[in-house]
Amino acid sequence: MIPRLALSLVYVSVPAFAQQAGPPPAYFFQSYWKSSNPDPVDGFGVSCAISGDTAVVGCIRESSASAGVDGDQSDNSAFFSGAAYVFVRENGTWVQQAYLKPSTIHGDERFGISVDVSGDTIVVGAYFEDGGSAGVDGDEFDQTEQNSGAAYVFVRSGTTWTQQAYLKASNPDADDQFGRSVSVSGDTIVVGSSGEDSLADGVNQGVQGNGGEDVGAAYVFVRDNGTWSQQAYLKASNSGNNDSFGQSVAISGDTVIVGARIESSSSAGVNGAQNNDMHGSGAAYVFVRVGSSWSEQAFLKASNPDTNANFGNAVALDGDTAIVGAFREDGLATGVNGDQTPVGDIDSGAAYVFVRNGGVWSQQAYLKASNTEVGDNFGESVAIQGDTAVVGCRIEDSDANSVDGDGSNNDAVEAGAAYAYRRDGSTWTHVAYLKAPNAASDARFGTAVSTYEQTVLVTAPGENGSSVGIGGDPNDVSPATSDTGAAYVFGTESGMEPLTGCPGEGAITHLSPPSASSGLALHAPAFSLPCFGPVVTFFGACAESPLLLPPPIGCAYCYYVISDTWGSVTGDLVAGPGLPIGFELCAQSACVAAPSFLCVDLSQGIAVTVGP
Repeated sequence: MIPRLALSLVYVSVPAFAQQAGPPPAYFFQSYWKSSNPDPVDGFGVSCAISGDTAVVGCIRESSASAGVDGDQSDNSAFFSGAAYVFVRENGTWVQQAYLKPSTIHGDERFGISVDVSGDTIVVGAYFEDGGSAGVDGDEFDQTEQNSGAAYVFVRSGTTWTQQAYLKASNPDADDQFGRSVSVSGDTIVVGSSGEDSLADGVNQGVQGNGGEDVGAAYVFVRDNGTWSQQAYLKASNSGNNDSFGQSVAISGDTVIVGARIESSSSAGVNGAQNNDMHGSGAAYVFVRVGSSWSEQAFLKASNPDTNANFGNAVALDGDTAIVGAFREDGLATGVNGDQTPVGDIDSGAAYVFVRNGGVWSQQAYLKASNTEVGDNFGESVAIQGDTAVVGCRIEDSDANSVDGDGSNNDAVEAGAAYAYRRDGSTWTHVAYLKAPNAASDARFGTAVSTYEQTVLVTAPGENGSSVGIGGDPNDVSPATSDTGAAYVFGTESGMEPLTGCPGEGAITHLSPPSASSGLALHAPAFSLPCFGPVVTFFGACAESPLLLPPPIGCAYCYYVISDTWGSVTGDLVAGPGLPIGFELCAQSACVAAPSFLCVDLSQGIAVTVGP
């Protein structure tokens, strides 16, 4: 039987030991999101994006027939029509702001396969949409081109979202999959169409029929006084059959990057030879705009190209820095700039950082997981903003939880992971190994990643949680809700710092920033120690053996919470509301082997500052 949880806290007004010098702020798990209408197989989290205090999450197998914004979510009569969910951060707390559907609903559109947000504008791709109209705001009821694809633009006024535009390719055709990827920056949107079949090369060279197969294209749209129009039709400078140009796209200002994961040239680095000597090695193409004219600026390849590496399956861009994923790369290195030699056909995956200086691009870093293994597919998703990069690895198999746990095992098949990197000058360093706090097999955590400033958003469309909305119990999986999906927020907020001198194998995490109005909800980590006694969460102490030694000066008393006997907490530890604003709370968790209390396993200690 699992005892009910009880909690006491010690309030410490800026304890002296919490102000000691220590490492820079680490990442902590902050928030757990579910859709407002979860159903089995919905796959909430197949895509995500965050900008400022706004985030959007795609859910391609959601099946309601409601049209527009904030309609009836309970209807499931439009099979796999898809949806997107908008979340906003208010005073440090995330809430759902909108439920987005296209203005006309058709089954199996997969609305939400791709999403992006910039300010008050969101773009959502629906790559299986069947519309036959061309251009902007055509007839949404014309369903004559199967899987031609579409993208939808939504804008916010105050807190209200409305659909602003329905985007189609200038040359829609069956199976083009326009909307497979989308990106927005200000008044410019780029949409990828990986199944487009023209063999044209370059920019705005005209549509040369359908002489190829899955060559791919990208389309640039611009907004003027609320009206959207197509500005450019982008093709690779070496268009080829099955290249899948447009599999991924990203835009930042006047620069666009487009991935072509099946491109087959054997060259390495930037602007090399464009041959077809290495099938599926992959490429990425950089385009720049001067005035209203676009041109190709760079042809990017991996520094270690290899057959079927799929370089370009994911791309991200911020200013003069780009990151490109190659989820089937075959190296066995770990960390940053290790040995790039391919080792067989192992699909471990990699990501590559490129920088631009004076219009010239060069590779800056070769990123690998901290626990590289065969078949993990590291690099299937990527994100970059400022000096932070995040790489998703949805097939990673460890059963570690939250941040920097033990990633050496393979006990949770396809649980998934994400990895954060930070740049100092021109040097990149791995800074965090991110896992879901409820890591489980087949969750595919890391399917999509996004980052903005100190916030990282990671999704797991195979997650099976039963809760609804934000802040539920990640460990509640009853009744069975297979593949409902979830999203997770991590951050490095200054209000939650690791405490110097408090070692341990995993950090206590909180589900939302602590505040006087909402209180504080904590999760204690699971422990690897064979522990036959209770789990104890205690507040106010950081001692090597908390039940035997007195707490340090500054935390006068220890308080304990008894949980289950298996080294994990299955419920939240909740304090407040009514906590004093500005006070710091010290927390640490221990696994104690009863009855001797001589076997103790500790979490890291943290200090949490209560906000308004």
